[in-house]
Amino acid sequence: MQYPNYNPASDNRPLSDDELNDLDELLSILPTDGALNIEALDGYLAGLLLTPDRSLADVPGEAWLPVIWGGDGAVDPAPFVSGKQRKKVTLLVLRHLQSIATAWTNHPKAWEPIFSFADGDSETADEDEAPEYADAEDWAAGFLLAVNLTPDAWEPLFDSTETGPLLAPLAALGAEDGPLADASAEARDEASRTIPDAMLALWALQQKA
Repeated sequence: MQYPNYNPASDNRPLSDDELNDLDELLSILPTDGALNIEALDGYLAGLLLTPDRSLADVPGEAWLPVIWGGDGAVDPAPFVSGKQRKKVTLLVLRHLQSIATAWTNHPKAWEPIFSFADGDSETADEDEAPEYADAEDWAAGFLLAVNLTPDAWEPLFDSTETGPLLAPLAALGAEDGPLADASAEARDEASRTIPDAMLALWALQQKA
């Protein structure tokens, strides 16, 4: 199956909340265990854009798109029920991908990754207001999927004294055996909240390369 390639000059309209929910729902109902949720997808696309030593525009769509839904089935258009459904998901993904790149380039401080948030213990909060903890586990796991597509390209960045600390929270949160896998909500929240600035720093470094 051939898929469209990423085109940096394509439609960059960000998905609305309804479209993001629609995309998440379309992926969740697929008869496969490997489909990403919207948080993991957001992280995966970020990782693709930040992959060193290559432009995603030069990578065939079939090399990275099927990862999003756990791979294509043996019978076309599996795991989708129709080619129309597959096309809709593909177009929504490409729009979201382009909107991330556009946000990083044009208004980086306004960009927000899609994380989970959970309420904490209100007994320790002022005015009986429960703290809200960010948890980027799924986002980080999606990012690491992109890393695993080209591990040799990423290895120098994880080993670098400059970029290694930016990537460390992703490995700690997203890896199955990462050190934050069973950590407290506070520790996971602290690591999660470093990710937006880390991604923008990596993007800035990539643009200078």
